[in-house]
Amino acid sequence: MTRKRFFGTAFYYAAAILLALIALVPFAWMISTSFKSRGALMSIPIEWIPEEPTLDAYFTVFERFPFLRAIGNSLLIAVCYTLLTLVSASMAAFAFTKIQFKGSGFLLGLYLATMMIPTQVTMIPLFVVMNQIGLINHYSSVILPAIFRPFAVFLLVQQMRTIPPDYMDAARIDGAGVWRIWRQVMLPLCAPSLATLAVTNFMDSWNDYLWPLLMLTDKAKMTLPIALSTLNGQYDTEYNVMMAGSLISMIPIILIYIFAQKYFKHGLMAGGVKG
Repeated sequence: MTRKRFFGTAFYYAAAILLALIALVPFAWMISTSFKSRGALMSIPIEWIPEEPTLDAYFTVFERFPFLRAIGNSLLIAVCYTLLTLVSASMAAFAFTKIQFKGSGFLLGLYLATMMIPTQVTMIPLFVVMNQIGLINHYSSVILPAIFRPFAVFLLVQQMRTIPPDYMDAARIDGAGVWRIWRQVMLPLCAPSLATLAVTNFMDSWNDYLWPLLMLTDKAKMTLPIALSTLNGQYDTEYNVMMAGSLISMIPIILIYIFAQKYFKHGLMAGGVKG
């Protein structure tokens, strides 16, 4: 290795480590704050490591409102939302790429063009539709919009275009129909992209605040972001309690990413391949 290349590599890793440390500062502050008592929050100098750590903030989170119920609601909605997105998007991508029909290219372009429409524009019409069919204050009103996810279709279309048609021909020779080819051939070959979509859609649904706030009027059905917002008072905010609740809410996302990270990178790379 030449000296120039050595110093270039060393600078690259040093810069990466520095950026990683800077990104971890807010997270470290969140953890530190969650273990502080209310009186130690504004102490000067700042206590990065609490002198008297306590779990009072975590107990307060579960005493203030049915926090476990909110976690269960968010988990139910996020899991169903993610599964519905994966099923509907994979079906649509399979139809656009592997089933030849007239106007498929135009229809795909029109479908993907809807990504340019802001969510706020469609929120009121979607609310009116949900109200007319009587789904207000039902979990399904938060889950059903997962059927229409243009970015998920776009990512899977890029993945399926890289799959040679020989796989489908071999399956047809063995007597497989369209549904079996989609289920047993296409889905396994698209595992990296599906894992990427699972992580990103789960995160979107888990952290969504505005749409569940509009749809779910019953406090027993409130999701975790709505529950956390109740900790922010009009005149006073208990930051240690908010940080404790936020840390608990991050656990499912971290676990999902840990189990899916080996597919995550490959899925993102597959989404960038042009057909």
